[in-house]
Amino acid sequence: MRNVKRIVISLLSLLLILVILAFVLENQQSAKLLFLGWSGPEMPVSILIVAALLIGMLIGPLLGWALNRALKAPRKPLS
Repeated sequence: MRNVKRIVISLLSLLLILVILAFVLENQQSAKLLFLGWSGPEMPVSILIVAALLIGMLIGPLLGWALNRALKAPRKPLS
């Protein structure tokens, strides 16, 4: 049973790697990002999407942690 679990995890990991590789190879055209007058360098679309994903993966948990902390903070009674 333990070996079956390892094989399934290995196959799923390999499939994920192949999907990511196919995505990167299919999205090699260059794009320039413009935001509030700031112009970024031309990069492949896949790099921009992966960067946005990673930034979101960092910001999301940080906002959740901050909100959870704010809700658990002791409140002073109104007098």
